[in-house]
Amino acid sequence: MRKAGLSILGINDSGKVVGVKDIKKLMEDIPNKIQSRLGIVADVNKHTKNGNDYLEIKVKPSTFPISYHGEFHYRSGSTKQQLTGIALSEFIMNKTGFRWEDVTVDNITVDDLDDESFKIFRREALRRRRMTREELDISNEELLNKLHLMIDGKLKRSAVLLFYHDPAIVQNGSHVQIGKFGEGADLQYQDMLEGSLITTADKVVDLIYLKYLKAKITFEHDRRIETYPFARDAVREAVYNAIIHNCYMFGASIQIRIEDDAMIISNSCILPEGWTVDTLMGKHDSQPYNPDIANVFYRAGYIEHWGRGIQKICDACKELGAELPVYELLGHGIRIHFKALQSALIDQPKIPKDQSDTLADTLADKIVALLNQNPFLTQKELAENTKISVPSVKRTMKMLSDSGKIVRKGGKRFGYWETHIGQ
Repeated sequence: MRKAGLSILGINDSGKVVGVKDIKKLMEDIPNKIQSRLGIVADVNKHTKNGNDYLEIKVKPSTFPISYHGEFHYRSGSTKQQLTGIALSEFIMNKTGFRWEDVTVDNITVDDLDDESFKIFRREALRRRRMTREELDISNEELLNKLHLMIDGKLKRSAVLLFYHDPAIVQNGSHVQIGKFGEGADLQYQDMLEGSLITTADKVVDLIYLKYLKAKITFEHDRRIETYPFARDAVREAVYNAIIHNCYMFGASIQIRIEDDAMIISNSCILPEGWTVDTLMGKHDSQPYNPDIANVFYRAGYIEHWGRGIQKICDACKELGAELPVYELLGHGIRIHFKALQSALIDQPKIPKDQSDTLADTLADKIVALLNQNPFLTQKELAENTKISVPSVKRTMKMLSDSGKIVRKGGKRFGYWETHIGQ
């Protein structure tokens, strides 16, 4: 049985209570699935009549259209149409008068927000001189109001995305996903950055360059030079662009796919009316899809306000000597393709998929091969992969370290093993 905003499980169309099975499990599963797939909160209540249990599912009216699996549908008469691109944007504005990021959130307050995110923002805004110490030396609530992230004492969705430890609470998929790929669909390892957009912005570029990329080492006289295959300034600008322009209401994560000779950064988007890929590559005004998020990133010194982001990306690639990136539009998604600087690539031994049949017989060779594939493996994970005890792995790694064949780089959090065999 179903009414507007109300669904009942366990009562047939004639109004008779017939009951439902596994009601305890349903009371746990239904709210979780509704929240994860639709991004809304539903009340699920158990009732009993004539010895039979039934469930009542209540959903409050939404001030904003709801997506299902990242799609928005509109019913006109007896037909149903999917809304995309400019049509979707116009529909939302006509129905609500709000952008998606402007809608307020009822179940999160300023006190629930992440202190670390505020510390990072204040530190960066002061360091980049985008705000003064006096402007920053105020309460979190006053700061949010100054940044236009609250309406009538309530947090906007943009505030939650920026400063809450789990932004998926307002939209599933509001995170950044990084993956290292071999050939085709061969995913070797990955990371999911699921914290606030501020904490993600603070760590994502360092994580890419510490864990996923290797620098080619050369020397000029006695000076050591490290050259990465992708221009750091270009990658940073592209990642920040993806975060601030991402159309979060689609519920799709920002993805960074890293291969030996390519990097692809993708996000959901709705371009301004009349814009194409050619518009992006030429001179254009700054028209961020999420103005509030863009303003906070500007205040933190992550971006500029002049529509120069793509030009800065191209300039950084030219300075490195790499090819210019290529943009691609696919449905409501946009991708930027970076091609690696070939002279900066390091020849690395290929790791066959079936390691048990083809890796060298010695434990030392197995460890080096595994670290070449994933330099972030722990000793416990190496033991599991090699089916050797942890103490044996520790002894072998000490031997490799003492001989200079492997070197630990970085700290405990983002540290990794650098191998010096075959280079």
